[in-house]
Amino acid sequence: MRIAVTGGTGRVGGEVVRLLTESGGHEVVALSSRTAPYDDPTALRAALDGVQRLVFVSSDGEAARVLVHHRNVLAAAADSGVEHVVLLSGLDVALDSPFCYAFTNGDTERLLRAGDIPYSIARAGLYTEFFLDLLRQASADTGEVALPAGDGRVSLVARDDVARCLAALALREPTNGHYDVTGPESLPVAKVAEAAGYRYADASPAEFAATLARLGEEPWWVYAYCSMFEAIRQHRWERTSDAVLELTGRPALGLLR
Repeated sequence: MRIAVTGGTGRVGGEVVRLLTESGGHEVVALSSRTAPYDDPTALRAALDGVQRLVFVSSDGEAARVLVHHRNVLAAAADSGVEHVVLLSGLDVALDSPFCYAFTNGDTERLLRAGDIPYSIARAGLYTEFFLDLLRQASADTGEVALPAGDGRVSLVARDDVARCLAALALREPTNGHYDVTGPESLPVAKVAEAAGYRYADASPAEFAATLARLGEEPWWVYAYCSMFEAIRQHRWERTSDAVLELTGRPALGLLR
């Protein structure tokens, strides 16, 4: 069986490629921005020619561009006769969410469901590694983080757990449904910060945006991070599930492993 992985040289996609290769008996194709750019429909169709299963790791960048990229990938998959798409989505896919990527994830899911390709969807929580790195960035080496999280909670999930779930789904029959792929517990953001060794303070969205801008963050990402924390404040990232254990046979990794 020929299995392609978009983002196959990235942190999640690369681990999916490794896991599928180690499983044996399959031809695994790692797609990258060099071999199959998301914005090049012709290259995508050529890269997916002869592929039976596609692990679709999300594009990155500004949300409007991501929408175009995802539509290109799904169109190429349909044109190339892909038989099963395993989509990496996010826990927050609500149209009314303030999070800028909730719409891109939700729109991609809707397109996939409306098409003819059988599918499986993994809705991942926020990555543990990403969140801890954001805390480090926001602290500016002061030992304190001020975030606009309110009483919001997060069910952080390790990238490796997400990769293991995607690989497992790629080797199963399509579910035509979704799994919530999360860490083992839902923690207040303040508790996450404290567990990582930071003093925590609540901040307004404007204060947080000013901090990121002062630290040199690009305007788009200032907006993206602020919209993410507004979604956290609205309790959109706190669900937990046993999907990691169910799909991989191993319990999900905890915050500090």
